[in-house]
Amino acid sequence: MNMMSRVVRWNWVMFVLALAAVLPVRAEPGVSDTAIAVGQSAVFSGPVAATGNNYRRGIELYFEQANKAGGVHGRKLQLTALDDAYDPKRTVENTKLLIEQNKVFALIGYVATANLIAAMPLAEEAKVPMFAPLVGTTSIRLKHNHYLFHVRASYKTELARITQQLAVVGNDKVAVVYQDSVFGKSNLDTLLELIKAEKLQVVKTIPMAIAATSAADIAAQIKEASPNVIIMIMAGTMTEVLIRDVRAAGLGAPLYTISVGLADAKASAARLNGALRGVITASIVPSPTLERYGVVKEYRKALGTSAGSGDNYTVLEGYIAAKAFVEGLRRAGRALTREHFIAALEGFGNLDLGDFRVDYSPKNHNGSSFVELEMYTAAGTLIR
Repeated sequence: MNMMSRVVRWNWVMFVLALAAVLPVRAEPGVSDTAIAVGQSAVFSGPVAATGNNYRRGIELYFEQANKAGGVHGRKLQLTALDDAYDPKRTVENTKLLIEQNKVFALIGYVATANLIAAMPLAEEAKVPMFAPLVGTTSIRLKHNHYLFHVRASYKTELARITQQLAVVGNDKVAVVYQDSVFGKSNLDTLLELIKAEKLQVVKTIPMAIAATSAADIAAQIKEASPNVIIMIMAGTMTEVLIRDVRAAGLGAPLYTISVGLADAKASAARLNGALRGVITASIVPSPTLERYGVVKEYRKALGTSAGSGDNYTVLEGYIAAKAFVEGLRRAGRALTREHFIAALEGFGNLDLGDFRVDYSPKNHNGSSFVELEMYTAAGTLIR
């Protein structure tokens, strides 16, 4: 290469670098100088509506708190929440809308196993982070997903705590009633493996329709099988229906439910007329009244004068999820991109959010392992 050629090439390189310095950088979708757009598709109507509405309420509560404090690096959080009515097809439609038209930066707070499974390929293709789905199904967590981050413990962790307790107390004849859906069937398989590991005996497994308004026939089948414990793998109003009809049939066997069983236990208690007393549930966040947990104290302060109406585990779960999400945004810095956000989350390690920990790394997006077993009173409050 002669001297003239080298000079021409050098001048071209300098021109390109100078041009890059003055041209605006392509904005990351969902990020402006003043706002970060976040999307949610969840169930806000139908038999499982309380779960989605309470989860959204918790997310919005923390977002409002963050916005009042100036946002994240000067940007306010804007949540667009769309109802999918528990229908995976609508979840797909909503997700396309959020990504393609609303151009959200990230997705948060999806609800239900089948709905999350339906939406995941869209998020992966568009390289959009999905954060804190209200889903604990183990099969989703088996394959690492670069864009998906969980906060809540898995249903397997919940069910393991239940079966371990049954083995200790000697309740070894188990009847299982499960939601007739992808969620119910997948977690039934998980439970059966755990039951086998604890050397318990399954005396009956029965599917139940999501929209069921009666479980009298199921109660009769359970009674015939004579279990000494009943485990419910379901969510929404069907849980309440089963509890009502099992107790009406005179069955006194202990009832266990996973964390998503009753989204509004106090409302259920009012309708169950004492039948909720003694039902045991797995809880994946601390009690929303125990201010010895730093995050609960912060949550109740955010509720302010409405603190009494915030005694709801799902609202608290949403608040905690949003707190972890915002911490990831904060650590990602002002020059926010999706990959910076993912890297920031993966850098959490074992992060304390206020006596509640989430654990992320480049190979682990599973979040929390917090699970406790608690018992409902007739009024719908929980005791240990």
